Amino acid sequence: MQDVLIAAADSSLKHAPHTQDDLMQEEWTRAYSRETAAYPTGTQKQWQYWPSVDRVDNVYGDRNFVCSCPPVEDWVEA
Repeated sequence: MQDVLIAAADSSLKHAPHTQDDLMQEEWTRAYSRETAAYPTGTQKQWQYWPSVDRVDNVYGDRNFVCSCPPVEDWVEA
């Protein structure tokens, strides 16, 4: 495949992670191939991990996790 320059906003890294559902959509409108989306470096074909969800709220969700766990104080024994 011939190298193609792609804007950073349209890159496979910007849209990562690609779920199985993303890759199996009938229409592919990205500037890069499905193979590039599935195997960005080409070396993961044997040990590929498929995430079940895309990013949560894009980068904001990646950087600002919300924990739904009970507070630590609830685990302290009297």
